[in-house]
Amino acid sequence: MITGIEIKDKPLNQQKKWQYLLAQAICEPQALLDYLELPDKNSKNIIQVTEKFKVLATKSYLDKIEKGNWDDPLLRQILPSEEEMYQHKFYFSDPVGDMNAVLSPGVLQKYQGRALIVTTGACAIHCRYCFRQEFPYTELNPAKNDWQQTIEVIAKDASLHEVILSGGDPLVLSDKKLASLCQQLADISHVKTIRFHSRLPVVLPERIDDDFLAWFSQLTLKKVFVIHANHANEIDKKVGEKLRLLACAGSILLNQSVLLKGVNDSVKTLADLSHTLFEYQVLPYYLHLLDKVNGTAHFDVSEKQALEIMQGLRAQLSGYLVPKLVREVSGKRSKTAIV
Repeated sequence: MITGIEIKDKPLNQQKKWQYLLAQAICEPQALLDYLELPDKNSKNIIQVTEKFKVLATKSYLDKIEKGNWDDPLLRQILPSEEEMYQHKFYFSDPVGDMNAVLSPGVLQKYQGRALIVTTGACAIHCRYCFRQEFPYTELNPAKNDWQQTIEVIAKDASLHEVILSGGDPLVLSDKKLASLCQQLADISHVKTIRFHSRLPVVLPERIDDDFLAWFSQLTLKKVFVIHANHANEIDKKVGEKLRLLACAGSILLNQSVLLKGVNDSVKTLADLSHTLFEYQVLPYYLHLLDKVNGTAHFDVSEKQALEIMQGLRAQLSGYLVPKLVREVSGKRSKTAIV
């Protein structure tokens, strides 16, 4: 299970602003309903659902949601639903085959030349479609012993030229921990590229502060930063400013989205997202079909509808603004293109 990061409520002057704001994230169903001025008619079912996968959302994200609107596309991504309790055929605890790809605790290899580090189980937001809801973060924690085993595994395999930092979300780690890991990876001669997969620039833009940018900009590795945004409403000017700072720090910026029913399953919504991303120096990368983790069937968009949406996007957008439609299939050596 993903668990929210635990930060003691210290005075602001003893804690970085982003850490303070993360500690103020909403983590109770009733508090979420109250904050967004939603009637609590469904609160009993919501509370039952969150016994398995808890509510978590930053106020930075919640403030972009229209109050009182149950159908807001940003709300739908984080609001627990009783539909999560329903069992469906072909939905699993590990739909992408993470557990079959473990090299050492928290280190996965599915694709040639690349290794992925599940740096932490903590996030700043719990997306209800998350495919790692049931990942065993506690027993597969690579941060034990200051990443020693992780570094040894990667150093021994000269075929690994790119390391992906994932989670959870790697940016919930402190600058000290994250910079230490990145420097140890940079010291491995065959590692050339480091890739960050993070939702924090979108849901907690304050994380991209001067201290982060100072060490991040000095990394000698090639830097790729993959954000996760599903709707243009997630990217306001504050988020956009932080994305531009990441680009100025020498990072290539890409975006991954998940195609979600009731969130972004239309040509207009995804076209608007691509235009907004490009305004802030981010290129659309992947549009994922839903990873079929237990409890997410209500988000599923059919392959037929997805292909129709892609046809519409290609008719409206320049080629570089059209993401690749893909599905991750357990055991495959690459993403599966849907064409």
